[in-house]
Amino acid sequence: MGKFLLRRMLWLIPVILVVSTITFVLMHAAPGGPWDRDLSARQVDPATQKMLNTYYGLDKPLWRQFTAYLVGDVDSEGKFDCGLICGDLGPSYRQRGLTIQQILFMPPEEKSVIYSRFGYSMRLGIYSLLFAIIIGIPAGVISALKQNTMVDYVSLFIVTIGISVPNFVMAIFLIIIFASTLHMVSIVPRSWDEISVWVLPAVILGFGTMARTARLTRASMLETMRQDYIRTARSKGLSERVVIIRHMIKNSLIPVVTILGPALAGLVTGSFIIETMFGFPGMGRAYVTAIGQRDYSMIMGTTLIYAVLVALANVSVDVVYVFLDPRIRLD
Repeated sequence: MGKFLLRRMLWLIPVILVVSTITFVLMHAAPGGPWDRDLSARQVDPATQKMLNTYYGLDKPLWRQFTAYLVGDVDSEGKFDCGLICGDLGPSYRQRGLTIQQILFMPPEEKSVIYSRFGYSMRLGIYSLLFAIIIGIPAGVISALKQNTMVDYVSLFIVTIGISVPNFVMAIFLIIIFASTLHMVSIVPRSWDEISVWVLPAVILGFGTMARTARLTRASMLETMRQDYIRTARSKGLSERVVIIRHMIKNSLIPVVTILGPALAGLVTGSFIIETMFGFPGMGRAYVTAIGQRDYSMIMGTTLIYAVLVALANVSVDVVYVFLDPRIRLD
């Protein structure tokens, strides 16, 4: 397994190169720049723009800007400033005086990293994934065991809604019910310290993943139930509970795990709209703001973090396969 993990980690290098190249080309192809408008929505004069471009190296050719971001470059004083290979995601062009690491990973004073923007987004993604697993897998199992009954039909109806309805539409619908009508939750909480304020955003964000998990679990369970080894287990006198838990569910989870690993990364990276609607202090909201402000370093840094999360999620799926099915070997 060690060699496998090493190979997969080395594959991160070309992945980062490809993602960074595409992101760099697209963001520079978009019209406008980071100095078109300042934070007070006033036009920055040409002299100031020229000075800022020189200070941040934006007056250099694009190829040199790209290599400077990845590898590093020599500044005006002859000092070499290392780039991404040293873990430096660069300075923010709009939140001046702050680096991308400080914006995304630095928590408030006397608090841990889970209170940073990255920590908030990861917690929201984990809560959403837990909701999808706790509800989706049992719903799929029960639906398969109760095939063609009212329980199965109700489950399929809810799953179809979860797959068909976008999460921002679901968010508006649930906000109207629980916030505007029932006044059970606040649309924009004053503080995110209480676990209760996380319930609605986590449910909305994870509802689609829950629906896909339930549908895939049901389909996998129905296929497993018809296998010969299930009939053999029953003929050996094993109780139905043992057959379901030890043989059916365990073997049915392999295709489900395939989507759950990338699903966590997808929930973290796909929370832009939900974070904006709830005023959530996470990475997604900062990412959307950076795109509108053409904060190049913020766009590059956040995109690369998302790419690494997706790659690590795929590796984790392969590792979990070994525990679910001993016949699978990674080496």
